[in-house]
Amino acid sequence: MYKESNNHVEMIEEIKAKRELMINSAYQLGFTSEETIKYSQELDELINKYQKACEQTHRKNEEVKFAFKQMIMIWPKVLV
Repeated sequence: MYKESNNHVEMIEEIKAKRELMINSAYQLGFTSEETIKYSQELDELINKYQKACEQTHRKNEEVKFAFKQMIMIWPKVLV
């Protein structure tokens, strides 16, 4: 779990850095320059990857919760 959390932090830092590059490019070269558009597209890709990673982590957590609930429901029956 720690590794996933650390990965999310790294992804956020990468998103921040790319956003900063895009903003600086927009101010220096214009909002429609090729470089600004390239940074914008790369930023979109990073954000999409981050969202997918978050969804996968959430899905794993839900699977663990479900399995734990099933285990709790079965466990008292075994003791009787």
